Amino acid sequence: MQQDPYDRRGRAFFSGLVWMLTGGTIAAALLIGLNHQISDRLFAALNALLNPPQPQPQVDVQSLTLQKIRDASELMTAEFTMQAVVPTEQDATFSGFTIGTTKLLYIAQGEVQAGVDLSQLVPDQMQVTEDRIVIKLPPARILNSKIDVNKSQVYDYNRGFLGLGPDAGPQLQSLAQQEALQKIVTTACEQGVLQRASDRAKLVVTQLLTAAGYKTVTVDTQPPLMDTCTPTPTPPSPSPSPSSPTLSPSQ
Repeated sequence: MQQDPYDRRGRAFFSGLVWMLTGGTIAAALLIGLNHQISDRLFAALNALLNPPQPQPQVDVQSLTLQKIRDASELMTAEFTMQAVVPTEQDATFSGFTIGTTKLLYIAQGEVQAGVDLSQLVPDQMQVTEDRIVIKLPPARILNSKIDVNKSQVYDYNRGFLGLGPDAGPQLQSLAQQEALQKIVTTACEQGVLQRASDRAKLVVTQLLTAAGYKTVTVDTQPPLMDTCTPTPTPPSPSPSPSSPTLSPSQ
């Protein structure tokens, strides 16, 4: 039996149509997938452009270490105590003649503290590289000096014959305290309190930095500030009153 040519043509047309539709679907799917990949890459590129990766946070180890050392402020590393006996006197005059003299003998207990002022450290005086640190300390100086009025006393207060000397007890005691403080500070400096403070500060800072984790620590010092051996003239208030000395008064 012979097949109808029109039937063969119809089937061929139908088969071609099916292949076209199938191929179009596949092509469309491929095109959609390709467009999706392009869109993702484009979005990623735009996102990278608008939101570039930020650099990793950096820690300024030198500044942190410098601030920690500065926070220690004044590092008192040497102390000197001394007792000084200071006589003072004042005349009473009339028409150019001395009619009486008041004398005061003061026994002063003084204290001098020396060390380094770590708050004066500047970045140029410190270098930090990984686990190694090199630091140059400020010069040692007198940090504090004072008369301990609780351990000091007026030993003798004498207004002379018939008490004609001026009643100048508070003024003489204040003068005695100033002179005693100067004498004590000068003696402390002469006996090397500043050098001891410098040496001790070097040892203490070396131990502190080693404990902080630095394997190599180099601490340098500077010559002490000798001009700080002159105390500021701010004597404490007179105590006790010279009118009633504690020991062996003689009027």
